[in-house]
Amino acid sequence: MTLPETMKAVRLTGHGGLDKLEWCDDVPMPQPEVGEVLIRVGASAVNNTDVNTRTGWYSKAVRGDTGSAATEGYAGASDADGGWSGALSFPRIQGADCCGEIVAVGGGVDAARIGQRVLVRPMYRPAGAGPDALVTFGSERNGGFAEYTTVGEENALRIESPLSDVELASFPCAFSTAEGMIQRAGLGDERVLITGASGGVGSAAVQLAKRRGAHVTASTSPAKMEALKALGADAVIDRNEPYPDDAFDVVLDLVGGPRWPELLDALVPRGRYVTSGAIAGPIVELDLRTLYLKDLTLIGSTRQDPRVFTDLVSYIEAGEINPVVAETYPLADLHAAQKAFLEKSHMGKIGVVIGG
Repeated sequence: MTLPETMKAVRLTGHGGLDKLEWCDDVPMPQPEVGEVLIRVGASAVNNTDVNTRTGWYSKAVRGDTGSAATEGYAGASDADGGWSGALSFPRIQGADCCGEIVAVGGGVDAARIGQRVLVRPMYRPAGAGPDALVTFGSERNGGFAEYTTVGEENALRIESPLSDVELASFPCAFSTAEGMIQRAGLGDERVLITGASGGVGSAAVQLAKRRGAHVTASTSPAKMEALKALGADAVIDRNEPYPDDAFDVVLDLVGGPRWPELLDALVPRGRYVTSGAIAGPIVELDLRTLYLKDLTLIGSTRQDPRVFTDLVSYIEAGEINPVVAETYPLADLHAAQKAFLEKSHMGKIGVVIGG
């Protein structure tokens, strides 16, 4: 196969507004290094992490919610800590999700891998690095918003599925985040409350929690309640209504914000709270008496054991979880895709088609 010398991609040129996402049709082709594979990308998707990284929301200088300046970026955000793991180098190709085909391999990789359809593990610890090292595909290294990308071969997992590239690309970031939260919580046949349940991670958590036999209560807007019931939620709560006290063994929270103390009140004694997002704001008020008198466990969930993603691929191949794709856009319309994502009128994921 003859590969082109350049490719089309959307490059992030710095933290800020949508104008920082630049369409390019002459980006040099990436070359797989030793132990890496070259993937022709079929599809990607939009995630909160793409938007939050672009706007610089991860910077500790930002104290507001994720949507208030998501179009224009956050004034005062620091480049020093604007990414998952601190400062990023620009330009950067984002796109934490990737489904595609291996078209070339670097040194030390079996050429038999060429032609395999793969999903890319979106978050991993680099080989030989310490236990706290973290690389996010599309953040610390270039991701899926391009015609081609490279990744270590161990992070390109072969997938056998009748689903389309767009459907498969809806899984990696959102479902691995949700599965990571669930595995950290040790969720079983218990009562779980999921906030932000209509988003990509929230709707994934609904399916993954049901797969483990949990009784799922989804917090959402009235307009999305029936869709979440159809997805598997046993009960739904209007996100603006009070939560019941002492009602849940586990809370999976993606919202944070001013109502955060109610989530601890909603837990039973010895309950577990897990967070992997704060779309309503990262700064919350904690009454320590609630924490220690109820013997609660608070868990932050970002880093993932490698088995999280291998488990996820097995669930997909077994047909145990289903894609939820609300809309699809071509890569050239990434601005429009992010605007649609920010409206929050959809449920599930916004897909991005890369391959022609």
